Amino acid sequence: MSKLLFVTGVLLSTALSSGGALAQTTLTMWYHGAGNEVEQKLVNQIISDFNTSQADWKVELQSFPQAAYNDSVVAGALAGNLPDILDVDGPVMPNWAWAGYMQPLKIDETKIASFLPGTKGVWNGQLYSIGLWDAAVSLVTRQSTLDALGLRTPTLEQPWTKDEFMAALDKAKASGTFEYALDLGTAWTGEWYPYAYSPLLQSFGGDIVDRSTYKTAEGKLNGDAALAFGEWWQGLFTAGYAQATQDPADRDAGFNSGKYAFSWNGNWAAIGTLAAYDDVLFLPAPDFGNGPKIGAASWQFGVSAKSAHPDGAAKFIEFALQDKYLAAFSDGIGLIPATASAAALTENYKPGGKLAVFFDLSAKQALLRPVTPGYVVEAKVFEKALADIANGASVADTLDAAVDEIDADIEKNGNYGF
Repeated sequence: MSKLLFVTGVLLSTALSSGGALAQTTLTMWYHGAGNEVEQKLVNQIISDFNTSQADWKVELQSFPQAAYNDSVVAGALAGNLPDILDVDGPVMPNWAWAGYMQPLKIDETKIASFLPGTKGVWNGQLYSIGLWDAAVSLVTRQSTLDALGLRTPTLEQPWTKDEFMAALDKAKASGTFEYALDLGTAWTGEWYPYAYSPLLQSFGGDIVDRSTYKTAEGKLNGDAALAFGEWWQGLFTAGYAQATQDPADRDAGFNSGKYAFSWNGNWAAIGTLAAYDDVLFLPAPDFGNGPKIGAASWQFGVSAKSAHPDGAAKFIEFALQDKYLAAFSDGIGLIPATASAAALTENYKPGGKLAVFFDLSAKQALLRPVTPGYVVEAKVFEKALADIANGASVADTLDAAVDEIDADIEKNGNYGF
């Protein structure tokens, strides 16, 4: 009888153990990194670690190509078929939150107190998303170039002024050493334009939209400061400092092959430049009168509004915020880890590391793109306006038309809740 009880107990225990494993509730997750093997491996490692770390939740991943990802989310939302966990580009998040695609992210916010500002997705006073990394742009050059041109090396504390920057371009152009003084990356389109170029407008004192109300672009995108920026921007091309139309191959390899004296580029391209030269400098943005500024916010994790398990989704996101994962992403794909403690674990962003300057740039110069649901339209309008101005369109007329288009969209959408 005792043997029978023993066997029964063993079978019951086994059944309960199996039931516990089967009882893990599945959480679905969408991610934008299909085709990037390194990124996929890193995300899958976090998911595997999370799934084996506890018995309640099991995350299952579906990846999309980045170019198709946002459209896939919009289509999924319209069909009522969103996952539990969403990957979202930082500046797009307010639109998805406003549209009802996402819900506030309920995590222990003390765990993100030390995160770079650009990694925190806040809309309407609530946290909706959090990123494991950020990205930063710098003015790339070589120490030998500065020496040859007799230029001061700018610092975060004392960046170049507008006059110093233009003098540097003049000297580079006059030297005859380079085909162009400046590589602005005009071969890239889409989000590159507002991410890379609107901070220059903001340093002039203008903006894509009036952030005091978010109800209009009037006076910000076509005011005196914006007009001064537009004339300066157009002058970069008419005076031959940079190319309004650039071959993609020149963007990819032009600076590294000596075609340009300076390049306006991101930390993601820095490793290749370090391999090309041993005296590379990553300089802070110039100050055009209202402080030096660069873009902030990259891809982040959030919870779908349709998730039936927001607590489980939040637990996964909180699990992913460990320094070891932030550091792994940085070492794997070259982006800026979200915390100083994670940066200290990396090869390139640790104190004294070859890319440590980018962490400081992100911490001290970065400015979020306009935090409004209207940004997704405003970004496209801004891109077209700058491209038209670069190709010779009237600065005043183009900016006025851009303001009219942005304001019409804001009005059509009831001020997006503002």
